[in-house]
Amino acid sequence: MLTLHLAGGNNVLIYPKPNHTPATFTVLNFPVNDVDQVVDQLTKRGVQFEIYDLPDIKTDKKGIMRGRGPTIAWFKDPAGNILSVLDQKTS
Repeated sequence: MLTLHLAGGNNVLIYPKPNHTPATFTVLNFPVNDVDQVVDQLTKRGVQFEIYDLPDIKTDKKGIMRGRGPTIAWFKDPAGNILSVLDQKTS
């Protein structure tokens, strides 16, 4: 089991599921003030951001998509689920 401590004193309880299959879509967005800054900080801590070069989803070298909806960067949790940091000004 894992407890995620959020700003403001909020917590999210995360628990394992037997025979887990990772989601193929974003399951959790973290709204942030500055996606570039957060991506840089998380990259320094070892988080690897997804790089996409698809018709509707293209990211830059840092893994950030810009200009096609909100500025967003995707990464995977240890179980393979897709999470994101998302510009809270455009979300």
